[in-house]
Amino acid sequence: MRVVILGAGGVGGYYGGAIARAGHEVRLLARGAHRDAIRSRGLEVREPEGAWTVQVLATDDPAELVPADLAVVAVKSYSVSEIAPVARRLADAGAIVLPLLNGVEAFESLAAAGVDPKWMLGGLTMIGAEKTAPGVVTRNSAFRSVVVGERSGGLSERSERVAAIFRETGAEARASENIELDLWLKLLFIAAVAAGCGLSRAPIGAVRDAPLGTALFERAVREIGAVARAKGIPVTEQAEKDVLARIASLAGALKPSFLRDLERGGPNELDVLSGAVSRFGKAAGVSTPVHDTAVAALSAGR
Repeated sequence: MRVVILGAGGVGGYYGGAIARAGHEVRLLARGAHRDAIRSRGLEVREPEGAWTVQVLATDDPAELVPADLAVVAVKSYSVSEIAPVARRLADAGAIVLPLLNGVEAFESLAAAGVDPKWMLGGLTMIGAEKTAPGVVTRNSAFRSVVVGERSGGLSERSERVAAIFRETGAEARASENIELDLWLKLLFIAAVAAGCGLSRAPIGAVRDAPLGTALFERAVREIGAVARAKGIPVTEQAEKDVLARIASLAGALKPSFLRDLERGGPNELDVLSGAVSRFGKAAGVSTPVHDTAVAALSAGR
């Protein structure tokens, strides 16, 4: 399969390298020093099992990315508008477009930017990965999972085919019959962790150990679940308990990518995390005080 990765940072760089290593033709949209390093030395991937290097085409010229069978959108949500014209061009040339972004609105954001919905799948990934140097990406999580599915629901041949590509990389990957539910289950986890760690400006262990820290995470999770159910999305109380158990089991030093963005002082994904929970809650008449507080506090001074 001919695969294009739009966004060659941690997530995109990792999966792009791993898909190329599995034997597929991969082209990365990359810029500056990162692009130049990949061109001269290849893409180096460091992960818990060891480090390896793979040769892939890295370019900042969208014309060099067409045609493709699959275009993976792996930028941060605040860069969707910048990358959407390239995704639209690839879709118009026949590529399946798969967003692996945080939040639950990536499909709709790309569609609003002109990407034909019939060429898109919904998708998500759970992975800890970041660009650690030009030409180098590092996976620092033991887990790596991908879920893809038709936004309208049900299984399809193309979602099964795309999931199989990611399984070839060693990731736990599956096609979903209800990708909307899966997106909200991810939001249940990442928005709660982002709110707790963002408000505290501290890694997850420090938040858990603080007075009422566990209660903060619990309330953040429960608010997301309540909003989802008000929207007709069947997030169960057991799913909430599972997320809380996962938060309790995470390494204390873990910093979510949202916190790292805050620490760097650049743009962040508040709008698609607590911001989305707060927005959807207000529309549905559901109280979301933890996420409202996160929006107010973390928006100040931006």
